[in-house]
Amino acid sequence: MSNKEVKAALKSAREAINNKEFKEVLKHCKAVLKLEKNNYNAWVFIGKAASELEQPDQSQAAYRKAVELEPEQLLAWQGLANLYENTDQWDFKDELPNVYQKLVELYARTDKNKSYDMIKKLSEIYQSDREYLKLAKVWLQLVQLKEEEGVDKKELVQLLQKMTQLISDCISEEEQNSETQQHLITAFEKAMILTEPVPGEEHKKLSADYIKCLSKLPHEEGKMKEACESMLSAYPNETYALEVLSSYYLKTNSMDEDAVSCFSRLLELSPNSGLGHLGLGTKALQEGRYKEAVDDLEKGIKKMNLATGWYSLAEAQFKIHRHADSAVSCSQGLNICASEDKKLRDKLLRLKLEALVRSEGEQAADQALETFSQITEAEQDPVLIALKGRAYLNKGQIEQSFKLLSELEASNPNLSQGLALRGLAHLAEGQLQLAEQSFLQAAKQTPDSGEYFFFLGKLYWDMGSETRKDRSKSHTHLLKAAKLDPHLSCAFRYLGHYYREVANDNARAQGCYRKAFQLNSDDSESGAASVDLSMGQGDMDSALTTLESVIEKATPGSAKWAWMRRGLYYLKVGEHQQAIADLQAALRADPEDWICWECLGEAYLNRRSFTAALKAFGKAHQLQPSSIYSVYQAAAIKQTLGKFKEAVDEYLQITTQQDYVPALKGLGECQLALAKNLMEDCRDGGAIDLIQQAIHNLFRAVQLRPDLSCLWKLLGDACTAVRVVSPNRAQVVVPTLLTGFDSSPQDRMLNQAQTLKAGERCYAHALKLMPEVASLWYDLGLNYYHQATISPCPSDEHQNSYSLNLEKAQQCLKKAIQMDSENYSYWNALGVISMTKGLDSYALAQHCFIKSIQVEPNNVVAWTNLGTLYLKKDNIELAHEAFKIAQSLEPLYVNCWIGQALIAERVGSYDTMDLFRHTTELSTHMEGVKGYAYWVCSTLLDKSNRDSELYRYNIVQMNAISAAHVALCKYTERIQSDPDAFIMLGYLNEHLQLKRQALQAYQRAVELLQSTSSSEVSIFSLGSYARALCNSGQWEEAVQVYKSTPLQDLSELVGLALAYCRAGLYPESISAYERALAVTSNEKEKAYILTALALLQHRQGNLDSAKTLLFKCSVLKEPISESLLCLCALGLVHSDATLAAAALTELLKQGSASGGVVEQRCLLTCSLLALQGNYSAVQREASRAVHSNPGNPSLWTLLSRVIPQYYPRKAQGGAVAGHIACLFSMTQGKRALLFSGVNQVACGRHTREDPHRNALKTMQKAVLLCPDDPAAWAGLMAACHTENTSCYLSGSTLPRQSLEHTLMSVVSEKVRSVEEMERPLAQALEGWVLQQAVTGLMQQGQLEQAEALCTQVLNVSPEHPAVMLSLTQVQCQRLLMADVLPDQVLEQLNKVVMMNPTNLGAWHWLAEVYRSQGLLVQAVMAYRQSLQLALQLGAYSFQIASLLRLALLALEPCIAGVPGNEWKDLVMEATTEVLKLGSSPMALLFQALLQYVTKMTARETRRLLERLVYVSSDDFPVTVVQVASWYLLRHLHAKDDQELLNVLLQHASMNGNQRLLEFYTELTSSSS
Repeated sequence: MSNKEVKAALKSAREAINNKEFKEVLKHCKAVLKLEKNNYNAWVFIGKAASELEQPDQSQAAYRKAVELEPEQLLAWQGLANLYENTDQWDFKDELPNVYQKLVELYARTDKNKSYDMIKKLSEIYQSDREYLKLAKVWLQLVQLKEEEGVDKKELVQLLQKMTQLISDCISEEEQNSETQQHLITAFEKAMILTEPVPGEEHKKLSADYIKCLSKLPHEEGKMKEACESMLSAYPNETYALEVLSSYYLKTNSMDEDAVSCFSRLLELSPNSGLGHLGLGTKALQEGRYKEAVDDLEKGIKKMNLATGWYSLAEAQFKIHRHADSAVSCSQGLNICASEDKKLRDKLLRLKLEALVRSEGEQAADQALETFSQITEAEQDPVLIALKGRAYLNKGQIEQSFKLLSELEASNPNLSQGLALRGLAHLAEGQLQLAEQSFLQAAKQTPDSGEYFFFLGKLYWDMGSETRKDRSKSHTHLLKAAKLDPHLSCAFRYLGHYYREVANDNARAQGCYRKAFQLNSDDSESGAASVDLSMGQGDMDSALTTLESVIEKATPGSAKWAWMRRGLYYLKVGEHQQAIADLQAALRADPEDWICWECLGEAYLNRRSFTAALKAFGKAHQLQPSSIYSVYQAAAIKQTLGKFKEAVDEYLQITTQQDYVPALKGLGECQLALAKNLMEDCRDGGAIDLIQQAIHNLFRAVQLRPDLSCLWKLLGDACTAVRVVSPNRAQVVVPTLLTGFDSSPQDRMLNQAQTLKAGERCYAHALKLMPEVASLWYDLGLNYYHQATISPCPSDEHQNSYSLNLEKAQQCLKKAIQMDSENYSYWNALGVISMTKGLDSYALAQHCFIKSIQVEPNNVVAWTNLGTLYLKKDNIELAHEAFKIAQSLEPLYVNCWIGQALIAERVGSYDTMDLFRHTTELSTHMEGVKGYAYWVCSTLLDKSNRDSELYRYNIVQMNAISAAHVALCKYTERIQSDPDAFIMLGYLNEHLQLKRQALQAYQRAVELLQSTSSSEVSIFSLGSYARALCNSGQWEEAVQVYKSTPLQDLSELVGLALAYCRAGLYPESISAYERALAVTSNEKEKAYILTALALLQHRQGNLDSAKTLLFKCSVLKEPISESLLCLCALGLVHSDATLAAAALTELLKQGSASGGVVEQRCLLTCSLLALQGNYSAVQREASRAVHSNPGNPSLWTLLSRVIPQYYPRKAQGGAVAGHIACLFSMTQGKRALLFSGVNQVACGRHTREDPHRNALKTMQKAVLLCPDDPAAWAGLMAACHTENTSCYLSGSTLPRQSLEHTLMSVVSEKVRSVEEMERPLAQALEGWVLQQAVTGLMQQGQLEQAEALCTQVLNVSPEHPAVMLSLTQVQCQRLLMADVLPDQVLEQLNKVVMMNPTNLGAWHWLAEVYRSQGLLVQAVMAYRQSLQLALQLGAYSFQIASLLRLALLALEPCIAGVPGNEWKDLVMEATTEVLKLGSSPMALLFQALLQYVTKMTARETRRLLERLVYVSSDDFPVTVVQVASWYLLRHLHAKDDQELLNVLLQHASMNGNQRLLEFYTELTSSSS
């Protein structure tokens, strides 16, 4: 084949390539190769076609053949590059860089841009393959090509920067001294030469990158320094070069002058540079300037967290003995130290171990042992083993330490650390001599160890005073320790101890303490000692400076000693607020420091913050119970606050332990203050006891400190205080030394005069100690005055003593005025003494009072005394003016009001009583009390003004009786020799129904008036005493007292007659009344006596005589309502409705009534209506009375009482009525509450229905208010029975079981204590309670207990019919549970019921027994018998119950389908009678059921049932409505009336009757 054929074949192959027919390409190329084996294009085409046909190996071989044939031709190399790029074979990827490199060379000749592209691809490959040398060469080649091309310098610099950036990021230390690094350096140098301008930002950045690169190359240190210097010269304010140099110096630990200069220069430019501080700190550490090192290293570490920095810091801290901080620094260094740097980690662990051991403390010891276990080969290092032994010692494990020590000494007997360890171990055991030997040996082995010499010095110091004083011992060794280790603060501290306690050189001691504190700011002992010495030397500024420097650095909760001392300093200079703040800060550091709490209490006390001070002292006492000071201060504060009782308790805590004079003084003051408070309230007995205690406590204090005038003065005050009480109360037991008698160990009892004399001696003794104190002369003068005023004056001797005491009092007051003429109290006292009877110096008194007012114009006492002087001299106008000024000065001063009241009394003013009342409201003053009581009693005795406005205001509205009674009780407690006061007190007690107290008061008055038996007052007191005896039930004694009177006055005769009557002496009583009838002065008195005689006649059974006397009363000119009232009651008692109605009619004719009369009339009317059988009218009458008098609580109570008995359907309203009565009046409310509970029982209000308002809660309240009322306890039993019945019906557990015995015993106990008149009703109540208890036990199934209860009662009352009935019911219940009752048993039951003919419940029970036995006829007879009995007794509710039970009994045969009409007629008869008595839902239900049974589908049946179902009234019980609904549902279902069924179901759904809906569902399902 010719060349043409070859060319044609190649052309065809090219066309086939263009057409992507690669197999054809292979055919053509193979044809060419057959002709021309080395044809370059054919091989290239084959490579292309094989590549497209995914034959990479054939393609590579073809391209390789082509390259061998023409190595300088691009086409094959390009094809080969495409093949390698597009084929994912590792051998191709390896060859690709070589291909790129060849293409770079070939393109460099022809196409520079493609050459750059190839270099870029090649760079990426070298970079990903981490072939940095080739990468560097390629980039240099690129730069060279660019240079040859002649590009500008800026582009070259960018290429060089990119090259340096790529290679700098990838370079590592493993390539030190490599050709790559040289290329990189070359690139940096070349770039820096080309970069312009210099200096400039680009050049600065490039220089920084160059230095950064050199810093990574350890062998290029010279070039790095040159580059840094070059950059510093070009950019002197830039810190980067200095930072790189500093890092280099720190890393190489070369701290020459250049390094220090570098660090300093760096800090000048950047004061917060971490490297600079680290460098200077490391330099300081090497030079032994440890404090500077710590400061710089701490600053550096904050900026640069380096492990080497932490180690240096820990080492510096260790050198200055900050061991805890050193351990922490080591821990921080270990946290960031690389695990590969084992050498540094080991150094940190060793240093941490040593620091923890020297930190002491059990927690540090545990950490030390843990650190020891982390150190490699620690068990082979004897020094570390010794440290481990010290750690055991710190934990208190001495045996473990000795065990370790023995192993250590076996291998290293002369190791100084081991010897020191042995010494510390002996020291821990208390073997000081052995410890000394060990420390001496250790110091000998290591004579440059300050620690060992300190151990010796401290040991000698602790060995006692002898070794302390020996300078060769403690002092020498401590001094040597300080010289060897100038940073050992504890050595300087003990040197300070030596100079202060042994050498008495405070200057040197202060220097040592100051040095110790400078070395260790946490050494609170040294700091405190230094400050204390400064304060002791008067250098307060220095001490304050030290304290403030500590406080400024202190964290919250630290530096307690500094806070406390500064607080004490401020407390001393009077800056209390700052002192409080500092002491509080000290307590935050140590809340358990009781001394600090006491100091804080002092600061609060000085600031007058008494409550806060009290809490602070209380906390101090809690922390330190033995501290007397805190208890004393707490007591003193309470005394200041007027809490005298609490203060006494606090003082007694101290005085019972020891004789502490301030506490005894405070105790006496408090007891005296309490006594004065009691005397102000007239509680003289308690006051005398407190005065006696105060005297004894103050005498104890005087015995300890007889030189204190204040104690004698207080003793005088205590003795003089008895002047206020009555003489018979003022019996005080005092120490013999105060009495003036011979000394004796026994105390003596002194009367009032003797006690005042003892007070005189105490004041005299105080004056001997301090004769120039005017107040003592004043006190002594008042004592003489009180001695004079309380002394009796029947004889000449006593008269002389009286005058002498007054003269002495006057002289003492004049002496006080001479010393202090500006004290108004002295002038006032002299005036009072001068106007006393015996001196009668009224002019002098007036002068003194005026002088007192001039000294002190706002002097209410002097104005009042001046007014008293004028009143005594009968100068009413001036007296009034003086009292008026006193009132304006002090409206609460009672004496001036008494003066005004006396003036009003003298002039006959209506305001007299009001003024006296006001005096009793201000305070208890004897004159004011007696005056008010006199006016109250006078007003009460005058019965003609009861309806006046003045009476209503003064007596009723002002509650005068109670107020006067309270005040007069205090008066008679103080003054027990005033018969008039006791008569008035008895009279007020009678008005308040305080019978026993009235009797005692009248008895005392009679005793006081025995010597004046013929006087009018004596006769009045005897009559009052007899009346009080009569009211107290002491009839015989009352008769005797009345007989001791003249028996001429009507009141005496009537009282005697009443006493005879109450004593049961009716003939004598009638005789006395007849005598009284003869002395009556008007018709009204005669009517009252006739009424009383009628009552006596009725009591004796003379009914006709009683009626005659009462009729005689009614025809008098002045008839009284009481006689008509008795006549009406007589008719009611004897069931004479005609007489009762006539009397009631006459009574009602007397006009409108008020108060209790309205209630009486309403009660009589209701009783008459009940007697007439008109029960519904009873409730209407009570309701009418309530509507007419809605504010009368008695009527509300009556309404609540009658409703459950006569109209139980309205029981809910009765409960409301009782509640209203409770709201109106507590007195009426107590009884009304019981009635309200009864109503709630009647309407079935239990807790399941209403948990808040129910019978149980109401009865519980009634029992709480009236615990002595048996009816309340019976009501509680009924409420409990209601609750149990409710639970029984609902199927739940009975919550209140076994209460019957308890409640029954309580009722029996209360019944025994009731009055004779109420005894029959109470006994009936007791019988009802028994039946209730038996019923409750039977309901609970406790038949044996019920039987035992009945048997127990029968043992006491064998013939008790009600109990026999209850026992029979219990036994019958048991028989009914077993079998059918035989006829004999039924006869026995009938006999037992006949024994209780009035027991309606018994007949009902018997009927139920008959019904259970199927004896319906007998049951009907029993019900008819109960109905007849209810009609006879007028028991309305039992009538209803009997008729309804009878109807229910008759309805059962009707439902069962018994033929005949007699049962149906009986149902209709019974229900009709019920409806005649009143509306009854139950009766209507029975009629509807009878209609349902008779004619189920009749329209009348539906009408009757609907009348019960669709009701809006709440009077229909839910049970009645539901039963009617069930039967109506069955009726409508039977008639298939779907429309009415839907109405009924909708109504049930609206009212929540789910049971009816369920019943309907079952009904429809069963029918379908």
